[in-house]
Amino acid sequence: MKKTLLIVGCGDVAFRTAPLLQTRYRILGLYRNLEKANHLRAHGIIPIYGDLDCPKSLERLAGIAQHILHLAPPPNRGLRDQRTTHLLSALTKRTKKHGAILPQQLVYISTSGVYGNCNGAFIDESHPVNPENDRAIRRVDAEKQIRLWARRNHVLASILRVPGIYAADRLPLKRLREGHPTLLDHEDNYTNHIHADDLARIICTALQHAKPSRIYHTCDDSQLKMGEYFDLVADHFDLPHPPRISRDQARERISPSMFSFMKESRRLKNLRMKKELGVNLLYPTVLEGVKAAQINHQ
Repeated sequence: MKKTLLIVGCGDVAFRTAPLLQTRYRILGLYRNLEKANHLRAHGIIPIYGDLDCPKSLERLAGIAQHILHLAPPPNRGLRDQRTTHLLSALTKRTKKHGAILPQQLVYISTSGVYGNCNGAFIDESHPVNPENDRAIRRVDAEKQIRLWARRNHVLASILRVPGIYAADRLPLKRLREGHPTLLDHEDNYTNHIHADDLARIICTALQHAKPSRIYHTCDDSQLKMGEYFDLVADHFDLPHPPRISRDQARERISPSMFSFMKESRRLKNLRMKKELGVNLLYPTVLEGVKAAQINHQ
């Protein structure tokens, strides 16, 4: 008999992941917008209504699945991830019929932004977190909640720290066409990447092989600065390279949200992912992924 997997946060990555899991799991998907239900069914996902911002709507989740894939982002404000708080509370809630039936496993998709700026250093999963904006602080809060909850309830919980996700339909083509600038090379920051299809495959492997209370960097082998990434995409789609400006100029000309990414520079090591999860990437570097996207666009 198939075990049941509940996906919380049914976006692009969830829809790439679900087909890879359907032979092994009966898949449920949490939704809050009614128009999303049919979209879930079309991907072989059984829709379950619930709103992470409304705890009462989550009462059905107690005992509903043995495995949880938590892809939902935190709220857009505050320093706590109340959505994760509400989810964990619902999963732990006792039912009148069966008492507390806890899931066996939870995999949480976090972000590499929890490290803040590392000045381009190579870092592994033991590097201390140092979130430098509210968005990353909320992610650290979610991670802490999940690890404490898992230890308290004897649930296998793993955290995947994900960098910039790209795919054929997730490239900065609009930004390049509009001529938005990036930083001068000597002031530029290192970024990290993973193709959305590779991330889906990593998630599937983590559900099978991830160790309890373990953190994994889910990134490819690229070592690109942000401007180099934009130039690579531009070259493969016959677009001009973005103009280069100084960091001081960027503060005035680039949106605060984009500039916050430009302030952080780090290079993630992915040895643990490869060794413990046995991951072989379809797109080992951004170059392979962008070449594949170029072919798809032709």
